Amino acid sequence: MSDTERSSIKMEEAKDKVIGAIAETMDLYGVTPAAANLYATMYFKDQMTLDEMRTELGMSKPSMSTSVRRLQEIDMVKKTFTRGSRKHTYAAEKNFFRSFMSFYCQMWEREAKMNLEAITEAQEDFINVIKDSASTPEIVAEAKKYYDQLEESKTYYHWLEDLVESIRSGKIFEFLPKDPQD
Repeated sequence: MSDTERSSIKMEEAKDKVIGAIAETMDLYGVTPAAANLYATMYFKDQMTLDEMRTELGMSKPSMSTSVRRLQEIDMVKKTFTRGSRKHTYAAEKNFFRSFMSFYCQMWEREAKMNLEAITEAQEDFINVIKDSASTPEIVAEAKKYYDQLEESKTYYHWLEDLVESIRSGKIFEFLPKDPQD
């Protein structure tokens, strides 16, 4: 075996270590193992067509399409344009800060929106129970307790909204620098 072949094998082994680790941790993003392997493989490529992905990973066309679509939804893969080619090409997001920020901001915004809407509706219901002349003092006290509990929980959801805003604006890096200085 030549030195070039040995170097090439070592390079592939090193890439496989990273591909394995990325693929194994992608479940945090709600990604299937097939999509995780696809993203991890694409991470070391400039861009790939669907045919190249299928060949490289041995995936079926429906599985490949589903995986690519999911990765696009969470901004881990972008469709790219290649002049003169009729085939769609895709590139993996290589900036982990950008993919982290996009994914978690989407999730946190969804969490805050859904829960704040539910809290608003529930608090209106509790107010109606409190104002209802048929409610016993015990029921009124319980409704007030739950109303106040929900009021306190709003602090978290508003903080989460602020966190998302600080990430999207980049202000978070004033507190947590990407490259901390010693």
